[in-house]
Amino acid sequence: MTRKITVSLPDAALREYLQPHPDVTVLEWDLAGEPPLPRIDIVVPPYMGGPAVLRSLAAVDTALVQSQSIGYDGVAEFLPAGRVFANASGVHETSTAELALALILASQRELPRLIQNQQDGRWDARPTASLADRRVLIVGYGGVGKAIEDRLLPFETTVTRVASTERTDDRGRIHGIAELHTLLPEHDIVVVGVPLSDSTRHLIDDAFLAAMPDGALVVNVARGPVADTEALVRHTASGRIRAALDVTDPEPLPQDHPLWRTPGVIISPHVGGASSAMRPRMGRLLQRQIEIMLAGEPPVNVVLNG
Repeated sequence: MTRKITVSLPDAALREYLQPHPDVTVLEWDLAGEPPLPRIDIVVPPYMGGPAVLRSLAAVDTALVQSQSIGYDGVAEFLPAGRVFANASGVHETSTAELALALILASQRELPRLIQNQQDGRWDARPTASLADRRVLIVGYGGVGKAIEDRLLPFETTVTRVASTERTDDRGRIHGIAELHTLLPEHDIVVVGVPLSDSTRHLIDDAFLAAMPDGALVVNVARGPVADTEALVRHTASGRIRAALDVTDPEPLPQDHPLWRTPGVIISPHVGGASSAMRPRMGRLLQRQIEIMLAGEPPVNVVLNG
């Protein structure tokens, strides 16, 4: 018997990456209002819409909910019971690693100061810190962490990896999270890319920041609540350490928040995955899920299952 499936997209953006198939119906539904059909086999929610929109799935039968994000914190609270939910692992690693590297280079080479000097017509040729020869600690060694490491190594850095559990791979030792506070004082740059959970909330706290050496840089490309914002304000305002943040707590960061105006702090508005590289990779993942479902096989990237 031929298997026929229906796929909903939040808008038309992903259509061009899907291959037409006589047994696949593609429609658009942004999870606002009533579902267009009583059953939609694969539902793709809006990107960066927040997990609350998943409440709308209670009105429709689904086989798979395919997220466009890697992180899925908060999803279980709103996802109707019994649903299969897959994340977008493999989609955002490239873009997020690019931004992490850009933030590091911008901080090390003081690009905000140089841009301000350009606007003011000021020629100031003082030397800056390099990325070469820096000791970099990557906290969170999943797909994003590995992609960041791949981009750091050609810059002649020394990279140390930390994950939830200790292990080894072809590049050597990956330290366990229990060793984190002994490793922090030994590194010039700390890049945090852990998923948000009860164990990682406020991982970047007063003790974490105090353990970093003077002049060190902390980079957060994880989730805003992974950092204690008050601790970040205290430690960066003193000028002892620097920060590059793609995520903040809260988001959006209020216009009058002190982090905006703290020297040594660079902020980007949670755009790590939002580049031209995202949609083609998201399209490939969705096409793979469609082909898997047509073949009657289980989906990939499942992180919640009933």
